Amino acid sequence: MFDRGYLMESDSEIERLEMKTRGADVFDQARWAGIGPGQRVADIGCGSGKTSFHLLELVQPGGEVVGIDGSAERIAYARRTYAHPDLSFVCRDFLEPLSDLGGFDFIWIRFILEYYRRESAAIVQRAYEVLNPGGVLCLIDLDHNSLNHHELPPTLSRALDTLMKRLEEFDNFDPYAGRKLYAYLYDLGMTGIRVDMRPHHLIYGVLNESDRFNWEQKMLVAARRSGGLLDRYYKNGTQGFCNEFQEYFSNPRRFTYTPMILCSGRKPGG
Repeated sequence: MFDRGYLMESDSEIERLEMKTRGADVFDQARWAGIGPGQRVADIGCGSGKTSFHLLELVQPGGEVVGIDGSAERIAYARRTYAHPDLSFVCRDFLEPLSDLGGFDFIWIRFILEYYRRESAAIVQRAYEVLNPGGVLCLIDLDHNSLNHHELPPTLSRALDTLMKRLEEFDNFDPYAGRKLYAYLYDLGMTGIRVDMRPHHLIYGVLNESDRFNWEQKMLVAARRSGGLLDRYYKNGTQGFCNEFQEYFSNPRRFTYTPMILCSGRKPGG
């Protein structure tokens, strides 16, 4: 069964995650946060398992990674695709206590909190509870997510703004998750907190296949959650919105960006 609380849930989600996850990005971000050999790592919201697999490379020799996700389908895929003696995958609701999984030296939560606006602080708290003293908690998420485009047609701009507000209210989506990460670590009393901001999406010129597929899936899934509100803007509702977005996005004049905020801190003690 799928994780029904997850906004991006669809039959294409594994393909989308596999296509958009780049090992070089994972290596760079995790090294910045403080990952190292021999650590026991939790990848909370591991999706298809590709990120967990790359994290495992960074904790060898002697390290271990546990990928945690709420989707049985994605966990089954991860187990088939990324089998390794030091890599395990657990199908769990990470809103619930995780203490039975043992302690971790490094916990990675990337691009997850944006889908759990109301529960995001609780997810971070659950992670903190299983972080060993002296361990590192790394939070990475986007800010002003999917909202920075030049130059949107007027109808598409109004429809997108309305759609995003609905996703916040009815689907627990948080387009401003990134700006909250520092406060989560600060409120937990973590030490040595570090913050960085980088572009996640920086799209201009000819569109590559990965960005095309990722954004088409994002907009299609979001539009299907619109509850009919897109009928205000388009005669054919969801399809009209998707068609206009695809036309805009395929134009090499288009410019799109999304800031990514990285935060890491250590649990006192150790």
